[in-house]
Amino acid sequence: MLFNSLEFAIFLPIVFFLYWFATNKNLRNQNLLIVAASLLFYGWWDWRFLLLMVVTITLSYLSGLAIRQVRSNREEHSARRGARLVTALNITLNLAILGTFKYYNFFVDSFVDAFSLFGRELSPRTLQVILPVGISFYTFQALSYTIDVYRRQISPTRSLLSFFAFVSFFPQLVAGPIERATNLLPQFQRKREFRRDQAVDGLRQMLWGLFKKVVIADNCAVHADIIFQDPSAMSGSTLVLGALFFTFQIYGDFSGYSDIAIGTARLFGINLMRNFAYPYFSRDIAEFWRRWHISLTTWFRDYLYIPLGGSRGTLLTSIRNTFVIFLVSGFWHGANWTFLIWGALNALYFLPLLLARQNRKNLSVVAQGRILPTPRETVAMAGTFALTVFAWIFFRADNLDQAFTYIAGIFTPSLFTLPIFPGSDDAITTALLILLFLTIEWFGREREYAIQDLGLRWKRPLRHALYYALILSLFWFGVGNQQFIYFQF
Repeated sequence: MLFNSLEFAIFLPIVFFLYWFATNKNLRNQNLLIVAASLLFYGWWDWRFLLLMVVTITLSYLSGLAIRQVRSNREEHSARRGARLVTALNITLNLAILGTFKYYNFFVDSFVDAFSLFGRELSPRTLQVILPVGISFYTFQALSYTIDVYRRQISPTRSLLSFFAFVSFFPQLVAGPIERATNLLPQFQRKREFRRDQAVDGLRQMLWGLFKKVVIADNCAVHADIIFQDPSAMSGSTLVLGALFFTFQIYGDFSGYSDIAIGTARLFGINLMRNFAYPYFSRDIAEFWRRWHISLTTWFRDYLYIPLGGSRGTLLTSIRNTFVIFLVSGFWHGANWTFLIWGALNALYFLPLLLARQNRKNLSVVAQGRILPTPRETVAMAGTFALTVFAWIFFRADNLDQAFTYIAGIFTPSLFTLPIFPGSDDAITTALLILLFLTIEWFGREREYAIQDLGLRWKRPLRHALYYALILSLFWFGVGNQQFIYFQF
């Protein structure tokens, strides 16, 4: 079920009404409704994969209880070893499920290709199944619970209903934010009261998320798809334009989803973590990764980078850990060499900052308290943005051959010609929409989302005119219910 679909427009008000008016504000009834709605939401896409999600949730729930049990019945050393064994077993089982569906064919195909270099042709069997939507997201969320219980950062819950609600909560189930049990699980264990201001703020954030997705991302996708389809037939200037369109497509698409998810959660009295913080205004690549897909970046930091030693060891250890986390991040996004190259490229971008110990330099909002950035900030943002656009080419390309063909096509004399491609006239309108979007984002960059405070001090008719204009733009510029990019991960 897509956020930008008619089905969701019907589904959400019904669940909202039942949640606040038919459950008698009883916590158990509210959680039961959340779980039922979440299973319906996920099963709407393909009910057969519901069992897979239920298995992941059950394994992680039981692992928490098992850790509690081994710690209560054994002496310290034995309890520590038992808790470690339970945690490792749960991680292994869940990653095995994820790996089978997401990476089995990749490893088989890579194995076959390796043997073909030596003249041996193999014909192994591959899995003829589609990737369950959102499997990476709910698996990582469930794993974080087990790890946090093992680390004693949260007590294992005895309520299976609350735990199911935590992992399967439908707004963020299939594309995040990847929540931590320490933040989200307690919210399903305490009474929730309806707050009008919270609900209105949630609706406002949902509207902005829909604008990002429908008006910005989907229109950019139309042009990016045409240009990436046959890069060898495009001029260098057109290829640059295609990379720019994809750059705003993926940001509008994914941050738009996060905004809708966070806003929807607020309608039910639930607060989700922030997932994007204006990453394209970053002044270096380290700042970019603190602002892009925050829930995943911090997940890898806390559960991979720091356990590996983080930056506490030698410089070589820090460099190794940096490459590990970026390569794993790339591989998390998909079973394709293009994602690994994308991850490695970002690690190389990060390396000079690490060597110069400048990776924690830009922690505040750019041009905070000012209308315009300084010339130095402008150059830094432009350079970081250019590096990011270049890396997105590998992320978008179907394979490495297409990526290298695309990049080679940019660096030709045709780079200095006017970009021409099918639909280039419509691209002017999309470019103007992007400029409008960036302007609103710039002036709202000190807020959780760009229009959080926009118009609140205006007179009511003018403020409502703004919201109606955004709603009208969804219909005027909409190009159909396109699936969200991160559903494939």
